[in-house]
Amino acid sequence: SLAVMGVNGAGKSTLLKLLLGGLRPTQGRIVTRGYLGALTEMGLGFDPVLSGRENVFMSAAVLGIDRNRVREGFEEILEFSGIGDFIEAPVQTYSSGMRARLGFSVAMFLEPDILLVDEVLAVGDIGFQRKCIGRARRYLERGGSLILVSHNVHQVQHMCSRSLVLHRGAMVFDGNPIAGVARYLELAGAGPTAEGLEG
Repeated sequence: SLAVMGVNGAGKSTLLKLLLGGLRPTQGRIVTRGYLGALTEMGLGFDPVLSGRENVFMSAAVLGIDRNRVREGFEEILEFSGIGDFIEAPVQTYSSGMRARLGFSVAMFLEPDILLVDEVLAVGDIGFQRKCIGRARRYLERGGSLILVSHNVHQVQHMCSRSLVLHRGAMVFDGNPIAGVARYLELAGAGPTAEGLEG
């Protein structure tokens, strides 16, 4: 479980686009083993005009997951998301928090080999965030891999075993999350010293 941190403009979004194939690296190469599922504020690649229910089944189909398995687990997905009757409404009518809830619920049920989460938990309430952390830990225990891009130092320390800190497009730290959070706060000017902002 890897955290990626950095102040705005550090290169986190660029790194995500590279990992997801939206950009090609000018040097080096990116190798992934297994299916990479990306979960952002907009959901798990949800189609905005389809209902939440339709998007759940479409996400499963993209992963090659049997429709019957999704049918059997649908109530679990719906209950975890807590969006209730909105499951029948088009996703474009959802708030960012509702999209995040449904997206995380689907991702945790479908369990891709690698789950990339980009600040999506920032829009949920504290109760939902705690549920997500617990579910993510079980996902990791079962062999899943997590890349978490976040400014939330609490989530980083509780969900990740390693952290990268980016600054102005370069990696300035690679190590344990506690030290990574300290370096990130230093660069953000929120730590004991803002030293390194120019470096």
